[in-house]
Amino acid sequence: MSDQPGPDPDKADVEAVLAGDAEAFEGIVRRWQAPLVTLAYRYCRNRGQAEEMAQEAFLRAYRFLDRWKEDAPFKSWLFTVAANVYRSQMRRYAPPEVSSDLLKNLSGGSNPARILETDDENEAVRRAVTRLPGKYRDAVVLFYFHDMDVTQAAGSLGLPVGTLKARLHRGRALLERKLTTILGSRRRAEAT
Repeated sequence: MSDQPGPDPDKADVEAVLAGDAEAFEGIVRRWQAPLVTLAYRYCRNRGQAEEMAQEAFLRAYRFLDRWKEDAPFKSWLFTVAANVYRSQMRRYAPPEVSSDLLKNLSGGSNPARILETDDENEAVRRAVTRLPGKYRDAVVLFYFHDMDVTQAAGSLGLPVGTLKARLHRGRALLERKLTTILGSRRRAEAT
C-alpha cells in the first residue's frame, strides 16, 4: 500500500481548463457546488439567493483560474474567491440576521436578552453592524454571522489571525457604543 495521495481532481481539472478544455470546469462545479452554496447561505440566509451567489463565485473563479497557485490548497483559494464575491454582494442587500453570540460578547452593561426583546431593536443591531467601517464589519459578519472560526475568517480576509482578533475586538466595542446610543435614545423617547 502506498502512502502517496491519489491524483488531485481539482488540479487535473484546472490544468485541463487552462489548456482549453472549458468543460473540465464541470468537475470543479460538481465537487464544490454544495459547499459554496452552503457558504453563501451563511451570508444571506436565503436558499435562492445563495445559489445565485455561488454561481457568481464560480464565474469569478473560472475567470481567474490562472491565478490559483498550485502550492496552496485549491479549496482555500476557491473559498477566498467565493467569500470575496459574497461580501461584495451582501453590501448591496439587507443586513444579516443578528447573532446572539455577538450580543453575548459585547462587553459592558448591556443585556443581550433585553436587546433581542423586540424586532425593532433587532433591526437596530443589524443596522449598526452594516454601519461599521468595512474592515470591522467584514470581520464581525464572517465570525459571528457565518459560523467561521478565527482562522477561517482571517484566511478569508487575507489577514493574520492577530489582526482579525483586533478587528473583532474593535468592532464589538464600536457596536456596543452605537447600540447604547441608539437603544438609549429610543428608550428615552418611549418614556416621554
